[in-house]
Amino acid sequence: MHQTMWLIFRLARRDLRGGVRGLRIVLACLALGVAAIAAVGTLREGIERGLARDGARLLGGDLAVQGGADPLPQDLRDWLAARGARVSEVVTMRSMLVAPSGERLLVELKAVDAAWPLIGEAGSDPQGAGLAGGFWAEPLVIERLRLQPGDPVRVGTAVLPLRAALTAEPDRVSTSSLFGPRVLIALADLPATGLLAPGAIAEHALRAVLPPGTDVATTITDLRAAFPGTGWRIRDATAAAPGVNRFIDRTSLFMTLVGLTSLLVGGIGVANGVSAWIEARARSIATLRCLGAAPVLVFAICLVQVLALAGLGVLAGLAVGAVLPPLAGWALSGVLPVAPDPGPFLQPLALAAGYGLLTAATFALWPLARAMRISGAALFRDALQPERVRPPGWLIAANLGLVLALVGLTVATAQERLFAAWFCLAALVTLLLFRAGAWGVMRLARRLPAPPWPWARLGLSNLHRPGAPTPLMLVSVGIGLSTLAAVALIEGNLRRQVAEQLPERAPSFFFIDIQNDQMPEFRRIVGGMPSVQDLREVPSLRARIVAVNGVPAEQVQATPETTWALRGDRGLTYAAAMPEGTRLVAGSWWPADYDGRPLVSFDAALARGWGIGLGDVIRVNVLGRDIDLQVASLRDIAWRSLDINFTLVASPGLLARAPHTHIATVRAAPEAQAALLKRVTDALPNVSGIRVADVLATVAALLGQIGAALSVTGAVTLVAGALVLAGAVAAGQRRRIQEAVILKSLGATRSQVRAAWLVEFGILGLAAGLIAALVGTLASWAVVRGVMGADWSFLPERLGLTVLGCVALMLGFGYAGTAAALRARAAPLLRNE
Repeated sequence: MHQTMWLIFRLARRDLRGGVRGLRIVLACLALGVAAIAAVGTLREGIERGLARDGARLLGGDLAVQGGADPLPQDLRDWLAARGARVSEVVTMRSMLVAPSGERLLVELKAVDAAWPLIGEAGSDPQGAGLAGGFWAEPLVIERLRLQPGDPVRVGTAVLPLRAALTAEPDRVSTSSLFGPRVLIALADLPATGLLAPGAIAEHALRAVLPPGTDVATTITDLRAAFPGTGWRIRDATAAAPGVNRFIDRTSLFMTLVGLTSLLVGGIGVANGVSAWIEARARSIATLRCLGAAPVLVFAICLVQVLALAGLGVLAGLAVGAVLPPLAGWALSGVLPVAPDPGPFLQPLALAAGYGLLTAATFALWPLARAMRISGAALFRDALQPERVRPPGWLIAANLGLVLALVGLTVATAQERLFAAWFCLAALVTLLLFRAGAWGVMRLARRLPAPPWPWARLGLSNLHRPGAPTPLMLVSVGIGLSTLAAVALIEGNLRRQVAEQLPERAPSFFFIDIQNDQMPEFRRIVGGMPSVQDLREVPSLRARIVAVNGVPAEQVQATPETTWALRGDRGLTYAAAMPEGTRLVAGSWWPADYDGRPLVSFDAALARGWGIGLGDVIRVNVLGRDIDLQVASLRDIAWRSLDINFTLVASPGLLARAPHTHIATVRAAPEAQAALLKRVTDALPNVSGIRVADVLATVAALLGQIGAALSVTGAVTLVAGALVLAGAVAAGQRRRIQEAVILKSLGATRSQVRAAWLVEFGILGLAAGLIAALVGTLASWAVVRGVMGADWSFLPERLGLTVLGCVALMLGFGYAGTAAALRARAAPLLRNE
């Protein structure tokens, strides 16, 4: 046994001295797929370690308690202080800043006490500037309002001077905001602004740093027990940035699946490359067989060579994958809340290597087994008369085992295993679909009437002749183009959400925090401007969902896309009559004079995600009081209409008597918008006007970044597909050269041979493009609807470009292969044969 193994390795090493020209595609395909998976895994590990390292800084302490719109009680501070904790209070809200010039800007206002920050250091320019009695602002605020240090700026009803530029905010999770840049003021100055009126949209929070050695988890458990039923959101440093964690999980899942797709495409390239390599080495293998080499020995020699080269490809991919994350971390430094650890990390690299080796072995076994099962004499004529063989049963079982191992590894290591399982199933169905498409093309080409032109007849016959590469070519190009089509449709739908589906009659402004006694003045201002119209107003309260059917909110089994509604405060309104444009999908609206048990009309999508329906009870906390709302109806909410929409619309009665504010929307001509904002905020300083166009511009910029990332992933898959297509062309190049020589010897002109092969490749490209369009459409629908929870639209122009691109790609490679074949000289080849 030892001597046999030594012989296998010695013969394999000697054979590899002749070069690896036939297996370069194998190296490139594996390196590309492994690099993508290794880079994504390493970057994710680096970000997670960065978050773990800086979690307490991002959170602002060892633990944080968020009370929503309700101020947190003194009892909580006393409870924390009794356990030796240092405590800091923070209030965040939105407000208008009015410069001395009259220009105004919507900002995110953050009021902090003297103990802030508990961890880390705040940065200002100039350094050491005091905050009390003034404010710090991000440089963007200073630039837009053209402020100078000391300039008095109105914040609500208070006038505060600019003290410094805010250069570092240690507990800022993200630098981007939909509602404006950050402004920092002292908590002691907040009452003077008049912004904390009853019902105002604000977020009160306490951060605490515990004594060294204190068990944070135990403290949180004791805190919940000491203050039951409060509905507070309590977090520790491991959940400092849950939104970032969710974004990273989703993004890494998507990128890993793109990497797996590239690796799957690369696996097809492995099969193509090994097939071409076996064909090029047919004489050497035949010689070994004729000299008495056993089939298993030949198979083992070839397998050792392929795995050795696959190992080189995997190592190259790991090297690239280890270098890319630090570069990506540097490029994303303005987006990520922490600097990722540079790594390298063994686990993601080992996982990428496992994917690469499993893929190489899975796709290499079948073409290697073909050489093992053909006799020596058959190998000499295999180029012109291929022999159909079937691998032995043990090898088929081994191949199936490798496939199951690859699927198991994909599912077991995914964050969302169900989604990964669907991906694997979709990949299998896609492979079978392209194989079925190849069968259909061959059958159709065989049954079509013969065209009158010889080159056209030759091109059609090339599609279905014995040994035709039709299945190989369709599968080779199809997977990559399917992914490219899906990415194009996903990106197009994301852009369409804002750019194309914006309602024509969208409001110009949302005005928030309008007090009850301010509504008459607000109506007078709006009514006094002729170019302002469509005033709509509703009462607004802040509510936190405490429990659903008696189950605490944090324990509700909700779908991932609906858990957001169980965290933090939600908008709540009440209405006697059903609002205009409401579409009920279940239940009925209460009578206009209803004054019984509190009822609620709830978002139908959230109800499905939470598994609730009519008659179920949602407990909310409003101004510190728990209220049970019974679901009376479910609504289909058109959020893209940009009208005033609430997930919770309650019956009047108890809520109508609670302190609350109002929200209003108005439409104004572009030339009147600045004047409207000025008049409202001058007369009502506590009211904030949110310009819809500014928010949509920010959203569009974010979608542009997502679209750019999708384009990069599509480019990776396209490169992989191009490599595989090159390998597929190379796999049949020897046969093509022989055919070109024979045809030219029989009198065929170069133009006839070229036209025949372009017909063949054109039909293959069209068929592959159409199937890829179908697969990409279904995949994009599943991702946009199922993963992103957004509306999906069919975009035929993008699919058309994909099909045309597929045909052009196939014709380009076909022309290159044809040109190389036509350059071959006939005499040397005929003498060798």
